[in-house]
Amino acid sequence: MIAPELLRQARIESVAQSLREDIGDGDITAMLIPADKTATGRVITREPARLSGRAWVEEVFRQVDPAVELTWFFKDGDDLAADDVIFRMAGPARSLLTAERAALNWLQTLSGVATTCAAYAAKVAHTGVRLLDTRKTLPGMRLAQKYAVTCGDCHNHRLGLWDAFLIKENHIAACGSIANAISEARRIAPGRPVEVETESMDELNQALSAGADIIMLDEFSLGDMVEAVRITASKAKLEASGGINAQTLVPVAETGVDYISIGALTKDVRAIDLSMRLD
Repeated sequence: MIAPELLRQARIESVAQSLREDIGDGDITAMLIPADKTATGRVITREPARLSGRAWVEEVFRQVDPAVELTWFFKDGDDLAADDVIFRMAGPARSLLTAERAALNWLQTLSGVATTCAAYAAKVAHTGVRLLDTRKTLPGMRLAQKYAVTCGDCHNHRLGLWDAFLIKENHIAACGSIANAISEARRIAPGRPVEVETESMDELNQALSAGADIIMLDEFSLGDMVEAVRITASKAKLEASGGINAQTLVPVAETGVDYISIGALTKDVRAIDLSMRLD
């Protein structure tokens, strides 16, 4: 789970960057409108979606003009139908139009992540598997996307390279063996989760013997996954990974693995079609 203060600081910084790249030294088109003119408006979705990104929208308007008032009709994690009004706004017309694109960019992107995650999670709701995101996120949007993942009933893997070990093939080669890599991880950061990527049943057995907390089954066949579940017998958690998509997801989940990590939850995001209209 992302610490609230870490998420808040990331949101402030990333929203500020999105406004800098959009507004630059001033919105010259908005200057066509008298400075004292006020307006009201609404944001609607053109398609069904799972909502995520409300706090990012609020931060955009806060940074552009705290005088803008927003009235929300849905919260993050809610399901939207096509043509639903997500929120209404009121305030200086210039401010509403200046903030429009940045606010919609955040909302459509994060809702896109949440919508994809919700669809994947629904497919495996009959199993006990937990679907995990990866570090394959859009640059500069790591924590925002990982927050959106949770709005779509999926779960976060490690946030970055600092909060958990994930020992991969090259780490093992550099350390000399799986056992050496795990032993060194325990020495460096006692108490941190240690996960090892394996590519064969032999490597799985090595990771089990060395006491890995989580063992990643990288591109194992379905039959080998079933056997891995049997061999492991709850001595470690098992995570399936490698090219898993909407078509292959359910059979993998039904092998009995604990986790499935899917890069597509964040890296292949398709933005939701949203629209802002002034009244």
